[in-house]
Amino acid sequence: MGTLPAALMLPSKLKPASFTDDQRTDFYLHRARRIKRDHQSIVPVARLFGPAIFEASKLKVLFLGVDEKKHPGKLPRTYTLTHSDVTSKLTLAISQTINNSQLQGWYNRLQRDEVVAQWKKIKDIMSLHVHCHISGGHFLLDLVARLRFYIFCKELPVVLMAFVHGDEDLLKNYPELQDALVWVYFHSNIPEFNKVECWGPLKEASISSPSSRAHKSDNEHQHEVQSENNDVKLETPQPCPVACSCCFPPISSVP
Repeated sequence: MGTLPAALMLPSKLKPASFTDDQRTDFYLHRARRIKRDHQSIVPVARLFGPAIFEASKLKVLFLGVDEKKHPGKLPRTYTLTHSDVTSKLTLAISQTINNSQLQGWYNRLQRDEVVAQWKKIKDIMSLHVHCHISGGHFLLDLVARLRFYIFCKELPVVLMAFVHGDEDLLKNYPELQDALVWVYFHSNIPEFNKVECWGPLKEASISSPSSRAHKSDNEHQHEVQSENNDVKLETPQPCPVACSCCFPPISSVP
């Protein structure tokens, strides 16, 4: 048992395989299909770590009860952005409140990859407040919290560009909104990822390179933004505690 020389277990002479023309054709077609399948399986991973690029052709915009002629300091304006892994398309709803119909279904509740944002006037200063759900709700999100935080940071310029492109008429009518600061709220049950960051003016945050930003600490990034906005204190803006005319809307549409 097991003492036979290895040579006795191998053929003494290997004959080259002979194929007919039809067999060769079938072989190469099968190999080509396999290579193509293998390449397709690599693509999603490459996209995850490749550059984030906005494609206007993949953006669908829905206007629900809003008017681009109305300044968001007078009429509430909220963005609800969702992504389809099947079609790779983005859907942006521009409405007065969150478009909850986009967030229905078990898949959306499982993924929680939506981004919602709201224009706010706080003490007569306009700003855009963006909310991303990192973890919490179910344990699967907790397991990949760090990866989700990385992906949201990487894709956020694309998200902001979708807002700019989808609501371009509003920004043409009120170009000063391009200078509004973008405040990003990362929601997580893990303290490390539960934070608020200022990403600077909208016109810069929507085209900034996430890779260059990733190599900077939060303090370095905040210092850069503050040096460019010396007249603005980089503290999360808080509305007046009592009813006033310098803050709008009086009640946030984002929980």
